[in-house]
Amino acid sequence: MYREVPLEELSGMADAERYRHVPERRVSYQIDRNINYTNVCLSGCKFCNFHCRPDEPEKAYTLAFEDYLPKIAELRALGGDQLLLQGGLHPKYGIDWYETLFRRLKEAEPSLKLNALGPPEIAHIARVSKLSYHDVLVRLRAAGLDTLPGAGAEILSDRVRRFLSPAKPTAQQWLDVMGEAHRLGMSTTATMVYGHVETLEERIDHLLALRALQDVRPAGTPGFRAFICWPMQLTGTELQRLADAGRLPAGFALPGAATDWSPAEAFLRTVAIARLVLDNVDHIQASWLTVGLDTGVCALHAGADDMGSIMIEENVVSAAGSHNLLSDGERTLRAAITAAGFEPWLRDQEYRPR
Repeated sequence: MYREVPLEELSGMADAERYRHVPERRVSYQIDRNINYTNVCLSGCKFCNFHCRPDEPEKAYTLAFEDYLPKIAELRALGGDQLLLQGGLHPKYGIDWYETLFRRLKEAEPSLKLNALGPPEIAHIARVSKLSYHDVLVRLRAAGLDTLPGAGAEILSDRVRRFLSPAKPTAQQWLDVMGEAHRLGMSTTATMVYGHVETLEERIDHLLALRALQDVRPAGTPGFRAFICWPMQLTGTELQRLADAGRLPAGFALPGAATDWSPAEAFLRTVAIARLVLDNVDHIQASWLTVGLDTGVCALHAGADDMGSIMIEENVVSAAGSHNLLSDGERTLRAAITAAGFEPWLRDQEYRPR
């Protein structure tokens, strides 16, 4: 289906499935801020221009607590209430460092929501602090963590991960962290970054792994509340340089799927097939930041029901060539949703009206 069904037919099937999950002609969005608290990272991802190694002090940074305050004030002024906090696998930051940061942020802004870290960071904190995933999550929740984003999934294939992100947790470790979060009743999201060295079959395996994990979440818990996919941004990355020099290992090639799809068609097909496979996940988000607003809006007719955030700040994918931030944010996003024939509505992280 993913490879061969005509796009119009595939989109129509996904659109019908969308209305089974979200019956109204309404499209949600949110206002949050993505803050990268450090760029120091041990992961060694070949697709990341943002990180630096611990032995590059001239490039390294970690935000001081005072740096967060004007960012939070701007978020509040724009009507937002949530911080998406993501950084790197810092060799010196264990559980105590994160507990201190989260507590100080909640003391400064008690109603602020923290959608923070991701499975790779949780696994790294557990290793550095010699704790279980369960204990790390329990302690971080007590310090102020509200929800766990699906960062660091890329493609849940160890063949791919060993080459792209040699120091990142395995596919099973990513799933194990999310499974523990679900057992604790935490709300999470699932992601997929496609269009690099993976195959179409590995993309489908990725979706099936998410679906299987969602099936075993405890009754009455949200598990994955939404799925988000986007194409990998390769401009200036080590991965692109290796490909240009003909130095990719045997069995790897760019792009990751042998198709003649345009970037827009690849995105719409991936959104549509995700909506059909993930029949136990309520929401599919159109990640317009990497594909542009026009293509993002098209996804609303291919299974997506959410446009994500207006993205007040973004540092990682923009470092690899994506420059689709909106100059007037909420107004432009609402107008685009309306022009596509839907009613826009502002949500919080749990898909409740704000």
